[in-house]
Amino acid sequence: MTDWAWDYNPSQEYVIDGLPVGVVAEVERLATELPALGDEATRVGRPIDREGGLREFDILGGRGFICFLAVPRHTCVYVCNVTWYG
Repeated sequence: MTDWAWDYNPSQEYVIDGLPVGVVAEVERLATELPALGDEATRVGRPIDREGGLREFDILGGRGFICFLAVPRHTCVYVCNVTWYG
């Protein structure tokens, strides 16, 4: 278990406002699991050829994706954007 946490960046309203409840639940489920990886969260998702920076992860079978930023010095994963194709 790590001491990492997660949060929305810049705000919860900006990132998930207007999304269906099921999509929000999936985003928050993933956001809860990513901090458990600790420093490894900088390596999961796309792009696969480098670590750090803004990362992407498909959600709900490719019907959308989340963008997140894992910041080791803050020990936090920030969910920055959610794209939902519906």
